[in-house]
Amino acid sequence: MAHCNGSFTILAFFFSLAFLTAIKSETMFARELSARDQFRLKPEKMTHLRFYLHDTVTGQHPTAMPVAQAATTNTSATLFGIVTVMDDPLTVSPDLNSTLVGRAQAICASSSSRSGMSLTMTMNLVFTEGAYNGSTLSVLGQNPILKNPRELTIVGGTGIFRFARGYVQLRTHTFNIKTRNAIVKYDAYASHY
Repeated sequence: MAHCNGSFTILAFFFSLAFLTAIKSETMFARELSARDQFRLKPEKMTHLRFYLHDTVTGQHPTAMPVAQAATTNTSATLFGIVTVMDDPLTVSPDLNSTLVGRAQAICASSSSRSGMSLTMTMNLVFTEGAYNGSTLSVLGQNPILKNPRELTIVGGTGIFRFARGYVQLRTHTFNIKTRNAIVKYDAYASHY
């Protein structure tokens, strides 16, 4: 009987230890990692990308479309309250027929109620060309569209641009006030591994 009690005590100890270990691993919320080791990161570098965004609001194949608007938008000189989604092509030159390097997929809200036109943008630059194919840059910020130049913040990325940060400088190349179609030059500066 003493032998059984000793075995039971040892078995109970190991069961308790296993149970406590299981509880600890299930309740672990966060742990520190060495990013360089864990993700096999190379030394950090800076990449400059230059491309042109083609924003087509009117015509047979629009790439930007309003999806919501405030009731008072029609009386606002700044179009305050309009929310637009876009899937704009990105090319190497202002010519739409030049090499396609990706797409800008975004949600934009006209967010200036007083003066000037300003968009609050959340955008993914989805690249489809060469070594950048399948990589993205995530961009966020205020875009005062009548100002040249203007900047948006790079807040992350995927693929080659994993852990990216930096900024994108925008300059309006052309804008047709009648059609509201635009071509915008983008210079992206991304720090990444």
